[in-house]
Amino acid sequence: MGEPELTYLASAETALGTIYLIEREILSQPGTLVLELFFDHALLMSSLNTYSERELARRAIEMRARGDLHVLVGGLGLGYTAREVLASKQVASLEVIEFLPELIDWFERGVIPLAGELRRDPRFSLRQGDVYQLLGGPPPERRYDLILIDVDHAPEEHLDDLNRSFYTESALRDAREHLAPDGILGVWSYAESPAFAALLGRVFREVRVDRLRYTNPALEEEEVNWLFLARG
Repeated sequence: MGEPELTYLASAETALGTIYLIEREILSQPGTLVLELFFDHALLMSSLNTYSERELARRAIEMRARGDLHVLVGGLGLGYTAREVLASKQVASLEVIEFLPELIDWFERGVIPLAGELRRDPRFSLRQGDVYQLLGGPPPERRYDLILIDVDHAPEEHLDDLNRSFYTESALRDAREHLAPDGILGVWSYAESPAFAALLGRVFREVRVDRLRYTNPALEEEEVNWLFLARG
């Protein structure tokens, strides 16, 4: 078996470190090309396996169980959470906030393949900012029905040390104020966190922790991710 094809599509030095976007061939599936986003050589996400990112959106929408939803997503990534949000007719608007301007530049230049599809949807908007800072400030005039966070690796493992302040009772109470009545906060994690689940339970009136088992087709082995879903 030969070496896989590998193409560096883009790279950038950011405030948090170096990010890379690559396209590579899956050795176990010759001819299958996937897009992967790396942060300082650690894989952040891959287009080959987007199940848990999509489930974050789908399950939060299912919990809200109403129409005309106003949705905030923290973290653009490769755009799969955003696309799943927009796949629902229940959604009236989607605002994505991304911390890294370099990633937004890739999106605007079409380096990220889903960019064209997302921008064609009039419900979609994207802006640069810190979602944690936003949720720590005054709530908007129209509060969000869903707030979906896919920024850190896990509640105990942060992309940036400053992000740890979000995983506190006071910060979660501030975030809850940005939700409409019965609104849903959803947080993605690659790891279990009983401590974070307990913290959510002190702030929100209903907390659900979903364990997602799936097969990683690149590794051909089972992986587990976690979704924390809390109702305000």
